[in-house]
Amino acid sequence: ETPLRISFIAKGSGLELATAFPGFGLKDRVWPAAAARLNSASHPSSATWGRRRIVVKAEPLTLSVLDADEQEIQRLTFDAATGKINFQLHDLPVFGMGEGGHQFDRRGVVDAMRNGQFKPDQLLNGGRSPIPWLISPAGWALFFHHPMGTFDLTGKEGVFRPAEPAQPQDLFLIVNQDPSVILREFTQLTGLPHLPPLWSMGYQQSHRTLASREEVLKETETFRAKRLPCDVMIYLGTGFAPSGWNTGHGSFAFNQKIFPDPEVMFHQMHEEDFRVVLHVLGAPHDLHGRVTDHSADPDDAANYWRDHLKTFAAGIDGWWVDDGDELPPEGRLARNRMYWEGALEQRPNIRPFSIQRNGYAGLQQYGFLWSGDVNSAWRTLRVQIANGLNTALSGIPYWGTDTGGFFSTKELTAELYVRWFQFSAFCPLFRSHGRTWMLRLPWGWNRGDVGPVEDDPALLPAPEDLHHPEVEEICRRYLNLRYQLLPYLYSAVRETHETGMPLMRALWLAYPDDSRALAVDDAYMWGESLLVAPVTAASAKERSVYLPRGLWFDYWTGEQVVGGLDHVRPVDLATMPLYVKAGTILPLGPIKQSTLE
Repeated sequence: ETPLRISFIAKGSGLELATAFPGFGLKDRVWPAAAARLNSASHPSSATWGRRRIVVKAEPLTLSVLDADEQEIQRLTFDAATGKINFQLHDLPVFGMGEGGHQFDRRGVVDAMRNGQFKPDQLLNGGRSPIPWLISPAGWALFFHHPMGTFDLTGKEGVFRPAEPAQPQDLFLIVNQDPSVILREFTQLTGLPHLPPLWSMGYQQSHRTLASREEVLKETETFRAKRLPCDVMIYLGTGFAPSGWNTGHGSFAFNQKIFPDPEVMFHQMHEEDFRVVLHVLGAPHDLHGRVTDHSADPDDAANYWRDHLKTFAAGIDGWWVDDGDELPPEGRLARNRMYWEGALEQRPNIRPFSIQRNGYAGLQQYGFLWSGDVNSAWRTLRVQIANGLNTALSGIPYWGTDTGGFFSTKELTAELYVRWFQFSAFCPLFRSHGRTWMLRLPWGWNRGDVGPVEDDPALLPAPEDLHHPEVEEICRRYLNLRYQLLPYLYSAVRETHETGMPLMRALWLAYPDDSRALAVDDAYMWGESLLVAPVTAASAKERSVYLPRGLWFDYWTGEQVVGGLDHVRPVDLATMPLYVKAGTILPLGPIKQSTLE
């Protein structure tokens, strides 16, 4: 299947495809000459697209795509005066559109594709990283490559209103009844996902306020002594916390109180099979260019990357890239790419790693995305599942959340943390993070105190609520399972790298001809064969989940379950329902303390 590229350029402008549209968001490729050049003349025109026929009519300018049986697949109507484009929704859900925002079905809202974290929506849905891409169960998808604009999905038809009506317009239509084929074609347009380092699939522990060098190294010892598998230590910068890894916002100098000898400390962590990731922010507001193209421009990516070199040389393994909400799409993508190209320039034989706060179509080639600063609340946990699925349906497969939620609320309890931890064990990015950060340690709910306080104390659990030894035991159970599943997981990662098929798969993506699967936004396939059903209700004693057609096996009990029906599974705090598709060969490795063991 080849995407249909539809470009509108004013007659007499002298512009061609090579000069009319900005060069971001698409992979470099040589486009063939247009199959047809049609205008708004009064006589209908037509062209062929494989086995399909394209019909163009005037007043208003309308482009229809018909299948071999002359059935309409999609109809686009263009308003020459405003640049508005109407398209058919077929009374079916619409997915995609990047990370964040109204979940799961995107219909019913007007979305201005505004990038960043905006309260109150951020607290529930997370940060917004918009991508003007829509994918439909009707068998089509649209990518509005240029210009950016607003989607109105409140009516029977969808409407796209460009932010720059006078500009040329460029969009892509992909048609196929198999959504996995559509996603593959989209990643051919915007870039196949990178192949991340194996250790990035391990557990990642994030920190905020740090006390001393001794505390930092004591914690790595504690993970190993408690036999809680972990691969990555992540350190926040000073600025958002009173004592982080550096000397302040935008600084690349180590905090001497905490990291007086970073090379020695990082070497010790590496000897214990830990990797080190540092938080960074403060990119130029007009960031552009490539690390491989050096120039004297201070906003050029190559020059900004030079600020990182001394810190990188100390032995860190990756970057947690915060801030940047105000960057335009091309700036966000330049920043994503910088942390990939820059790391490869220094270490050409080592796969780079970065966690990004912002991105655009193409981010999947360079790094991971996380959902931003969300509330510690049950409803937020529930919505994050759908958020991850829409992000994956937007071509960005490497994604995760702040396990436990970022901002503490009265709902932050040991139970919520456990349920979020179970969900995160089946997210590509498995990372605990949040304010009052010691409550995001697997043993943090059995310490008797909350540690450094960063939230309103009235929102935090009382000391008597911090004696839950079962939390650590349950976390260990899911950590062990994550690491045992590494042969299965990393094989799925390789498939993602080669085809664009995400790790977290909406049931509709895996079962496109199952009408019941279409509406499921609280369970998903993890790779080809595992169905994950996170528990997202407080004090739950059971979990109802729809299992698609076929036979399934309860992972925990081995019970055989018939699909095509809703299945009610009793649960206790230690159990998140997992089902294995019948016929699966599920490769399990040994329990490890790190992926490198």
